[in-house]
Amino acid sequence: MSEPLTRDWPGQAAAVVFRVRDGADERLDAAGDLEARRAWASVSKMAVAMAFGVEFDWGLHRYHESLGPRGATLADLLSHSSGLGLEESDPVAAVGTKRVYSNYGIDLAVSLVVGENPPATWLETRVFSALGLSSTRLEGRPAAGVVGSTNDLATLGLAWLRPDGLSRQTRDLMSTVYAPSLAGVVPGFGRFDPCPWGLGPEVRGDKSHWMGDWPADSFGHFGQSGALMLLNAREGIGVVATSTQPFGPWAVSLWPEWTSAIRARALS
Repeated sequence: MSEPLTRDWPGQAAAVVFRVRDGADERLDAAGDLEARRAWASVSKMAVAMAFGVEFDWGLHRYHESLGPRGATLADLLSHSSGLGLEESDPVAAVGTKRVYSNYGIDLAVSLVVGENPPATWLETRVFSALGLSSTRLEGRPAAGVVGSTNDLATLGLAWLRPDGLSRQTRDLMSTVYAPSLAGVVPGFGRFDPCPWGLGPEVRGDKSHWMGDWPADSFGHFGQSGALMLLNAREGIGVVATSTQPFGPWAVSLWPEWTSAIRARALS
């Protein structure tokens, strides 16, 4: 273990830095209690996105299906371009006109696909069991209710990089900017024009925020629990972290420099 990895984090943090080269993965550094089960909050969307990728790979659904309100497609819902607000009762915009971060949109996309089946069972069969995430369960809403260990979060991150459980074509689809001209707000970091997003994962683009100096094609998510996942498939590197300290000004200040230092370490 390397405690300096999370030395500047408040509370009790855990993190894993990893790399994939020539098909083999390597953990470069780790710190903290990697087995403690913690809330992933909105990093849950990385698991949900992978489950949708499985649906697309298996031909059960198509990303351009118009299943949502006002003709919104699954891609619109997953990329926060459906016009739905953060929650169900919030104001609605026209589909495809701006990037409105929407937990409700993610939950709705899941409900449209699972029907009467429990979302927890869907995620278990599509992702958790398939990848061997033994400590991870959906214990709340799909958009933000996954609880699991940092070790499991690292396994999920590696699965996006290799990729496991998804075809490479689908992984690239999910992590490529959808509706690239849309402006929007990254919660906690402000408005960006444009505000790139994939089908679930946030894509860095030219945004100056928590992803530090990672390249424009980097993708991932952070959550209000203080958890994060940041990946770059082209460079084959990634980092995940969880925390007992909820997201706040400390993260806005720390993460850009911290993720930049992590990338330098992973590439060295």
